[in-house]
Amino acid sequence: MLELATLGLLQGESLNGYRLKQQLELFMSGCISANYGAIYPLMRRLEQKGLICVIIDPEENHGASGKIYRITSAGKVRWHQKMMEQPQESWVHARSRFMIKFFFFSYLESAERLKLLENRLIKCQSRLADKDMEELPDDPYQIAAWQRFKGVIETEISWLSEQILLEQEKLV
Repeated sequence: MLELATLGLLQGESLNGYRLKQQLELFMSGCISANYGAIYPLMRRLEQKGLICVIIDPEENHGASGKIYRITSAGKVRWHQKMMEQPQESWVHARSRFMIKFFFFSYLESAERLKLLENRLIKCQSRLADKDMEELPDDPYQIAAWQRFKGVIETEISWLSEQILLEQEKLV
């Protein structure tokens, strides 16, 4: 998820490591945690793969903060692949990954956004149906937790349905 978010942020503008971390924390804090111990090794790997390039800012002292990261054409292709993939992952990771993707929807075509929204809606509806089939325990706290979870999914389904309608209007 950090790779997807990093490449997505670099689509909008070139950033140094400090600014990239700030952006990740500001916009992605509800989905992922970003620290320098994860960001700088990721940046090295992305550079080695040719997905980003480094520009040295002459205004800086050529330390780590003097490096400006820019996405390459190959990085844009990789970002698009990551956006459109549907990995099999835990429910929590799937929700976080979807919200990161949604954050970068403006870089996708309307039909691609619609495909991702519809896929997420199907997953939410399926998750809700699976949970509805389970027998609830007698424990009042477990019941309360399930009711909260159900409310969150129902809210997400409603929100996704609204987003799909908005996206469909753009296709007309």
